[in-house]
Amino acid sequence: MKDARPSAGLPFMKMHGAGNDFVVIDSRGREPVTHARLAAALGDRHRGVGFDQLAEIRAAEGADYALDFWNADGSRAGACGNASRCVADYMMAVLGRDEVTFTTERGTLAAVRRADGLVSVNMGDPILDWRGVPLAEEADLMHLPLPGDPASVGMGNPHCVFFVPDAEAVDLAREGAAVEHHPLFPKATNVEFASVTGPDRLRMRVWERGTGITLACGSGACATAVAAHLRGLTGRRVKLDLDGGRLEIDWQVDGVWMAGPTAHVFDAVLTPAFLAEHA
Repeated sequence: MKDARPSAGLPFMKMHGAGNDFVVIDSRGREPVTHARLAAALGDRHRGVGFDQLAEIRAAEGADYALDFWNADGSRAGACGNASRCVADYMMAVLGRDEVTFTTERGTLAAVRRADGLVSVNMGDPILDWRGVPLAEEADLMHLPLPGDPASVGMGNPHCVFFVPDAEAVDLAREGAAVEHHPLFPKATNVEFASVTGPDRLRMRVWERGTGITLACGSGACATAVAAHLRGLTGRRVKLDLDGGRLEIDWQVDGVWMAGPTAHVFDAVLTPAFLAEHA
């Protein structure tokens, strides 16, 4: 049987962390290939591949690699915790190590493989200054002047966290979309809804900026855990149950560490025709 695979094209990987799914392109050794038009085309779940975020791996000086992130609408993302863990899992296997360092817009970060097999990534210190989130005007980050008394935390991207009696009862599509582009957030925001379900335990659901409803959000879990601790709802170590699985957050002195499952689903190649159409 004749091999139907394209003779040339762009290899990529499909991965997910707790159902938060990604296209990953390894561009070490060549110029980065991703741009807004290509990212949006790939993010289309009907005409492309589909993803919550795209992560492109680049060569880096002073770290094992660098990561760039893109949302499904073609906009850039400053951070993506679950994609960072998935890529770290892949790169640890490539390098034959149980720890790696990588650079993002947040600076140089670290990831390790724990004894239980889960990959944990240091997402850096939370941003707790209104200018850094950013907000359009000065406000108390733990009590924003919005209906529902949400909190805001920056984790390389902005987050607006609502603590509610029952996260399951929230109309996520309606409420998340209504807040994403609120004027208080000049660069839009991710929106999380969380409820306390036990000691240091939260149920969280998320609407991601530039993507919509996702099964999990690593930076959102970090932001929610930080806000929950600062509001006196939990300690600094928190387990969060998301639609796609469980994430563990540990706010340590060197940053917010986030651990959870990873999965490398398949490898594939984008055809030359697809790349040409969306050049």
